[in-house]
Amino acid sequence: MTSKTDEFHQFEYEGWQRIADRYDSEWNGLIRPFIPHLLSAAKIRSGTRLLDVACGPGYVSDAAHALKAIPMGLDFSSEMLKIARKHNPLVEFHEGDAQDLNFDENYFDAVVMNFGLLHLPRPEEAFAEACRVIHPKGWYGFTIWAAPDKSPGNRIMGEAVKAHANFDLQLPQGPDYFGFGNPEECRKALAGAGFDPRSLVFRTVTEEWFVPSVSSLFEAELNAGVRTAAILAAQKPEVIAAIRAQTEKSVHACAKDDGFAIPFTAHIVAARVL
Repeated sequence: MTSKTDEFHQFEYEGWQRIADRYDSEWNGLIRPFIPHLLSAAKIRSGTRLLDVACGPGYVSDAAHALKAIPMGLDFSSEMLKIARKHNPLVEFHEGDAQDLNFDENYFDAVVMNFGLLHLPRPEEAFAEACRVIHPKGWYGFTIWAAPDKSPGNRIMGEAVKAHANFDLQLPQGPDYFGFGNPEECRKALAGAGFDPRSLVFRTVTEEWFVPSVSSLFEAELNAGVRTAAILAAQKPEVIAAIRAQTEKSVHACAKDDGFAIPFTAHIVAARVL
């Protein structure tokens, strides 16, 4: 790795180690609804030998196990893996690098990654490694968040931060947080890694995240994330207050029943190995 990618990798690693427990408690209600779409796109069914890369607390592995697939989880964060093993002791979980998988060629029927891709320094290397360990005609799938212009939930936080935050910060630079947001970009990158470009699946899905208070989104971003949390942590108290106020006002417009339903949009992407 170059020094810049080293810095971003370390930044992400330290962040996820630090907030693993809070991530599990704060974000699970948003992350889980997209998993059935991912497993469907990657053709996961009973008996599928599946590698769940960047598995975090093991949500995808849980869902795949319920389908009677044979999942194995992998993450670089030992703290995340502790939670994953607690959630599902019947699944194997291993510490490792998505960009350098410690498995033989053609070992799995499928590989998936749920919202982990753009936390990597070099996403294209993760594509190539996934292709290497999937047997011919097997499937790879991943999810990524849609940009704020397509996702009301991402727009709420994005607009508030953009309106008030100071971005003159010395933070490690990673890939575009909303990269791979269109079919042709995905087709080109996946084809370059060895996947069949004709097989591309690209679906855009919106799910509602039900939260109990107007502050839930802001608190999750502040205390249970990495990249946005680092931006927020560098702001002055009055800036934090302004971002919080704008965010809470926007969430208030999502009132539903006894809470708030915030729509978030994601892209579900899959392709088959040649």
